Order: sequence, then structure tokens, then C-alpha cells
Amino acid sequence: MTETATQPGEVSAEQAAREQELIEKVLASFENTPDERLKQLLQSLTKHLHAFIREVRLSEQEWNTAIEFLTQVGHITDDRRQEFILLSDVLGASMQTVTVNNPAAGQATEATVFGPFFLEDAPQIPNGGDIAGGAHGQPCWVEGMVTDTNGAPIPDARIEVWEADEEGFYDVQYDDNRVAGRAHLYSDTTGQYSFWGLTPTPYPIPHDGPVGKMLAATHRSPVRASHLHFMVTAPGYRTLVTHIFVDGDPQIEIGDSVFGVRDSLIKPFEVQLPGTPTPDGRDLADQEWARTRFDIALAPAQD
Repeated sequence: MTETATQPGEVSAEQAAREQELIEKVLASFENTPDERLKQLLQSLTKHLHAFIREVRLSEQEWNTAIEFLTQVGHITDDRRQEFILLSDVLGASMQTVTVNNPAAGQATEATVFGPFFLEDAPQIPNGGDIAGGAHGQPCWVEGMVTDTNGAPIPDARIEVWEADEEGFYDVQYDDNRVAGRAHLYSDTTGQYSFWGLTPTPYPIPHDGPVGKMLAATHRSPVRASHLHFMVTAPGYRTLVTHIFVDGDPQIEIGDSVFGVRDSLIKPFEVQLPGTPTPDGRDLADQEWARTRFDIALAPAQD
């Protein structure tokens, strides 16, 4: 039999006072925290967490279920799978944090979620190189220019790119230690960059764990809109973590499972017929390929 929690309107003045007294005691316990920012974070967290418990009149059974859920999230997390990031993503917390920390700055390219599949030390490729590394999918030529918000070129900007293959898997989701669908390159002296990748396709975030069970219980899709990840860095500029999305992808209208789509990041991926000349002379006589352009404007670094 499911326990029924007391509704907020049914709390007596005496009960409300007891609950408030507890909050004050917890807040006071952090008063001597030497780090003022840590003190602010913990006291604010306490206020909001207790407000949530009181608002929904959380039952002990529900509290135990939540602890069990978070324990499962921790157990499935390892150096190749970050279930806590997935949880943050599907609750919109990741995107909200990105929004708070990347205020509008003129014509700066908008940021979006980082995702759980970035890896340090991706191989370097030259401009015009191929990030696929054997990953399967439709070849796609990506080009653009890195500038500041006034349109001045930024040379030698480091551009990290990573994406899933046509099956919807990143290299780290395979068991053979492959490195595919990821690389880094640098903008040239005029700010230009280009590379071969794969035309992005929709795929589900990992949903065989506790986060997936939560989505299923709430009738939410785990599918992400088709996208290609970028992280762009240059001295004196704010680090940009973003994606580009495929114009016309139906999943954009259905909904991205981590709320990462921004209209300014939706780009046309123009499919080219077999035999259409490629920008670098690559022979694709027997297959279709696509091309897109993504110009990137970096905001100045924050003080």
C-alpha cells in the first residue's frame, strides 16, 4: 500500500514551526564556514532542499527511493560512463548552468551542454583532415571561421570536435578502446577551419541505467536531436562549448532529451550527389556526402 503524504495546506502552525526550527539549525551549522562562497552554496542548498521536502510533503518511502536511485547512479558511473551528467542533463540542470554561465555577448556563438562523452587528448588533425577514424556514417564536410564578436579572425584557436557514429554510439561506448569520431585542430592564420566528419543522426542517450528508468517512468524519450559537438578555446576568449544541429531533423520538434537545442545552432546540412566534386578533391564518386558551414564567434574572457 502506498503511503499518502500530508498535503501542504494541512500543516498546522505548530508543525510548520517545528520544521522551520530545523531549517534554522541546519543553516546555523554552516555559519562558521571560512569560505564565504561555500557557505552561500550550502545554506542556499539547505533552504531549497528543505523547501522542496516541505512543499511536496516528502514521504520516508519516497526519500528512501531517492537515496536508492542516487546510489544506483553512482554504481553505474565509471571512467567511461557518467550517469550523474546524464541525470543533470535530463533534468535541464546542465543546460541551465550553461545558460547562467554564458550570458549573451553581442554576436557570440551560443553555448549548449557539454555531454558525457568528451575525452581529453583527442588526436590532432590538420585543417581539412578527417575526424571519423573509421567510424561509419555519411561523410560530411564542415567548414567555417573563428572570429571575435566584432568579426576579426582568431588564428590558432583550438577546436575540439566529437560525435557519434551512424549507429548512435560514441567511441567510448565500444569495448575495443577505439578512438573514432573525435579529434582536435586549429584555425589557420585567417581564422578558417575545415574537416571531414560524419553527418549527425539522432540517437538515444544511454538509457539502460537508472536515468533511463526514470525517463521511461515519465514517458519521456531518451533521444537526442542530431548534433556535432564543438569546444573552442583561444587565449583571451571565453571557452565555448556548443553543438550544431541538423536543420530538418524531426527530433528537434519532438524534443531533445537534454534540452540542448538553440535556434541559432541549427544549420543546413546540404546533401551532395555521388560524384559531386568535394572541396579537397576527395573521391566520393560512389556515395552521397553532405556539407555545412559553422562560423564561430568567441566572447571575450570574463574578468
